[in-house]
Order: sequence, then structure tokens, then C-alpha cells
Amino acid sequence: MKKHQLGKTDLTVSRVCLGTMTFGEQNTEADAHSQLDYALERGINFIDTAEMYPVPPQAGTQGTTERFVGTWLHKRGKRDDIVLATKAAGPNPNQTWIRGGRQNLDAVNIRAALEDSLRRLQTDYVDLYQLHWPSRNVPIFGANSFDPAKERAAVPIEDTLAVLDELVKEGKIRHVGVSNESPWGVCEYVKQSETKGLPRIATIQNLYNLSARAFETTLLDEVCYREGVSLLAYSPLAFGQLSAKYIDDPKAHGRLTIYPPTWSPRYLRPAVLDATREYAALARANGLTPAQMALAWCYSRWFVASTIIGATSLAQLKENIDAEQVTLPDAVVAGIDAIHARYTNPGQ
Repeated sequence: MKKHQLGKTDLTVSRVCLGTMTFGEQNTEADAHSQLDYALERGINFIDTAEMYPVPPQAGTQGTTERFVGTWLHKRGKRDDIVLATKAAGPNPNQTWIRGGRQNLDAVNIRAALEDSLRRLQTDYVDLYQLHWPSRNVPIFGANSFDPAKERAAVPIEDTLAVLDELVKEGKIRHVGVSNESPWGVCEYVKQSETKGLPRIATIQNLYNLSARAFETTLLDEVCYREGVSLLAYSPLAFGQLSAKYIDDPKAHGRLTIYPPTWSPRYLRPAVLDATREYAALARANGLTPAQMALAWCYSRWFVASTIIGATSLAQLKENIDAEQVTLPDAVVAGIDAIHARYTNPGQ
């Protein structure tokens, strides 16, 4: 499997990353360990998790995903064989079970979050520590326009980087990254790191799939190229929507049917469904499954360092990994861009 360097770091990761947010919700501990074993056998050396997982987030399961990864690491003894990434939650007063609903990206919170993650993961360091979403007001998770009326008090980026700097020096973190960030946020992180001698962000983990290409249309691709920040693309199948299984069978078992529509409404928008029908037809007309085409497209993008995949079965995981070997013909790529021109970022 091809590997890419993360930012300006010494970390080299497989261009397919195993996402784990189903561990502890849709997947048992045994399932999780089987997926981790299989991913490693297939050449994946990059594992991504978060203190908030599994999803949908809830008090009774929070932290279970990291615990499952931790028991696998303890049992298999493969810590040196993987690049391990996790994330600290930003502010969300509705998640009262995470540090009393007062979680943020200040020194007290980040230290508490990291220590808890290290304990659950049964390791003394993480290779990549990411900020799951910003402290400041910024549109994320389906919101797609900035609203100044929603401004709130926020932890200065310099303060966040300062505590991360301490944790790097203590050996608990090797490198840092951001997630669900904007072009302004990336530029501000880079500026603060360069002017204050603080850790430089290596990665940005943002939504990117056929129905959500804002990474390009907002010119985040140029920002990250010029600043040496690598994209980790999440949700490449739009919670399974781009596999077309819900188009083929609206009652198909999966995240978009077993959880309330309010959990992920963006992938149920009429324009997303219309676009998915066209992408599925294009894939099938060219001898591909819709999932193969959607994933192969992500894997091949020049600015994607690694694509984070998730699965609830080994069969799904195999198909998702196998798509890494698919090369899309120029005519298929042109067809994708034509559909994108008609349905521009309906799932953003």
C-alpha cells in the first residue's frame, strides 16, 4: 500500500487509515480487534480515534472506542508498528458527560483529555494529537455559512498551542493536528507556531467526499499545499450514502437508518440523494460499485494524505481497502466533475 508523509513531520502513513468511531456502538470489542488485525495485515499502519467516540456520542459509551483500541494494543503488542492518532473534543455544552460539559481547548482541558486518552489506549504517547473542532465560532458538522451572531468566548490559538508544546516536550505527543478547520484557522495556527516557536500543525482532518468538496472550493487545498499541512479525509462514503445502498433500499441497515434522521441530516438532503443516484449510475456504467468509485476517487486526490475509512463488517472493510488498488479512467473522473458541477457540495 502506498504511504505518504504527514506534513513536515517524520511520520509516514498508509494512504488508507482505519477509522474507529463504530467501535463500542455498532462493533463489539471482538469485532474491533478483528478489524484492527485485518487492517494491519493489509498494510494499514494508521489508526484514528477520539476521546468522544463512539458515535453517536452519549454518556454511556464515551471512551469505549479508545478502550477497545487499547486492549488490542496491549494484547497484540503492536504499538511500534502503527501511527496512532486521537482527538480532544472542543466546546459543546450538550455533551455534559465530557468534563462536565465544560470541555474546551485550554490547558486544563487538553491535559485532562490527553491523560484520559493515554490511559484508555494503554500507551504513554500518541503520534498525532488532533483538536476535534475549534474553540471559536466556526460552521461545522453540516452548517455551511459563517454567522457572526454566534460569536462566543474562545480559547486563543496561541494558548492551545502553548499547552501542546509542553506535552510534546514531555514526550506525550509527537505531532499535532486540527480537525473541522477553516482556511483562516489553518493560517492562524501556522502564524502562531512560526511567530511564537510553538508546534506546527501537521494535518487537518476534514470532511471530504463526492458530495462535500469544500476543501477544494474554499481553497483550503492551496492553503494546505503552501503551508505543508496534510489532509486526512473523513467520511469518504458520507455515512454509507455514497455506496448507494440506501438508494437501492431505503430501509438498508446502516447508520442512516438505525439512528434518528436528526443525527446526520446533511446526508439525507434531496440534492445528496439526487447526486448519489448519478454517481452510482456512473460507477455501474463503468464496471465499478458506487463505493469503489467514491473511495478510489478520494484515495487518488493529490492533496489527500490519508483517507479515513470505517466499516461494521470485515466484508465492508475488505471492499473499502481493495478500492485503494482501483485506478479511475479519465472519463470517469470527468463524469464525476460534471456531476459535481450540477450538485456542488450538497452534503457539506
